[in-house]
Formats: sequence, C-alpha cells, structure tokens
Amino acid sequence: MWGDKRYHTLNYELRKQFGQKVMKLSLDGGFTCPNRDGTIGHRGCIFCGEEGSGEFAASRTLNIKDQVEEQKRLLSNKWNTDKYIAYFQNFTNTYSYYEDLRDKYYEALSQDGVIGLAIATRADCLSEEVLELLTEINEKTYIWVELGLQTIHERTSKFIRRGYPLETYNKALEELKARNIKVVTHLIFGLPGESKKDILDSVKHVANTNTWGIKFHLLYIQRKTDLYEYYLKSPFPMLSREEYISLVVDSLELLPGEMVIHRLTGDGKRDLLYKPRWSLDKLRVLSGIDRELKRKNSYQGLKYK
Repeated sequence: MWGDKRYHTLNYELRKQFGQKVMKLSLDGGFTCPNRDGTIGHRGCIFCGEEGSGEFAASRTLNIKDQVEEQKRLLSNKWNTDKYIAYFQNFTNTYSYYEDLRDKYYEALSQDGVIGLAIATRADCLSEEVLELLTEINEKTYIWVELGLQTIHERTSKFIRRGYPLETYNKALEELKARNIKVVTHLIFGLPGESKKDILDSVKHVANTNTWGIKFHLLYIQRKTDLYEYYLKSPFPMLSREEYISLVVDSLELLPGEMVIHRLTGDGKRDLLYKPRWSLDKLRVLSGIDRELKRKNSYQGLKYK
C-alpha cells in the first residue's frame, strides 16, 4: 500500500521524491485557448466557464511572483511546508509564443521554495518549439504536463467540444514520453450519454498508455456555462455520490500500481455550482472511496492487466 491509502497518491509520490510535504500553487499565466480565440472555437469546452478551469487559481492581474506569494499565504494556514510546485492551471498553458512561455515558467521557478512546475494544456498545443522548451526545463527540474483528454469516445468529445480526436492525445503523449516528460491525463466521469462501460473503457485506454499520472473529475454543472444552459433545456442523469464512489473504486482497480493519482474528484466554486450539490463535501467523497476500497479489500492495480 501507499502510506495509509490503497492507491498511489500524489502526496505519497512527492514525499518520496522530496522527503516532505509539497504543495501546488495554482497560477494563472494570462493565457487563452484555441477553443476560445477563434482558432478552433469561440466558447471553449461546454463545461468551461469564462474563468476557465482555474477557479481557485491566483488572479491574472498579478505578475507570477506576486501570484506565488499570494498562494503561499493562502495555503500557509493549511500546510506547513517550504517546498512548492508552481501549477500553471488556467486555460491552455502552452498556448503562447516561445519567449512568453519561457519567461513565465522561469519566473515561477525562480521563486523561493519552488522546486518544480506543473503545466496544464491541450494535446493539440504542443508545437516542436514548445516541446523543446519543456525538454530543456525537464533536464533542470521536476516537471509534469497535464492533458485534458476527458473521454476516449468521439461522440462525447464532439458534444463537449474538445476540438481534437483521440489520435492527437495519443501522439502528444508519445512525444512527451519520448522526452522523459511526465504526463498526467484528465478524465471526466458522468458525461452525458456515457455508460459505466464507456467510462471504464476510457480508464482502460489511459491505463494502457502508461501515463505517469491521472486525474478523475466528477462532471459538475456550473452556472454561466453552456453545459448549464444545455441542462436546463435537456436534463440528463447525473451520478449520485454512491455511483461516483463505486466508479472511482472500479477505475482504481484497473490502473497500474505505479500510476500516480493526482485527483479523485472535482470541486467547483460554491457560488457557481448548480449540480450536484453533494460534490461540495469533498471530504465525504474521499472518505467514501477509502471505505469502499477497504470494504472490498481492494486497491489500485488489483485488476490491471
């Protein structure tokens, strides 16, 4: 097992690497997205709001140095640590020109206590120039890149307006792995029209790509998104807490034991969240996953082939 958990947590992995607690500092690099600036779309993915996916990131009105300091202050009451990962979270964090990316990444790395980078991006925003920059940084420090796959099913990817086919993700993953850059893949559970088998097929695909890490997100509906407007007109079944916990446990069993679990559920802003409201009690969801794993005498990798 991995400390007191039955799955390979990011906390366990980072403590193993650095000998202590490491915190992520969520930053907004001021980037946009090709799915918003008109390159492939104007309104983003269907579940994405005007603030992007970084509702808890620091304000883009601050420079990177000040964002890092702000995030340190916010987290200092929760965790006692002096080691941090600078997490470029909001929108597409490789979607800019080379000099802008390089300046922002290195500015974050130059701050006291920052021992690495996490960069969230799209699989279709990894040019050769960007890959060279990531390779350069990877040779100097700890880094991982996060790719928002969400689903392997093309019908669903079209509905959520992901904007690229599965093959683009597969190719991006191989390009990053060939450069020894760690990759974290995002999946969303509960997308409209997807069955339990569909969801687990996405999990199996990611398991077999041997990505370094994975994030599971619950589909939640936030006000001021296109998904919210769609749901009001065409309601679809949403996962209950019990269904979600069962899905996560089944999914963990399918993953290789060395894959690092970065997240097991998503959480939106309380004032924007429409459904499901049970997702606000994140601790109850996580403890429910722990209890179900224990009840089944199960663990990550139990059914991995």
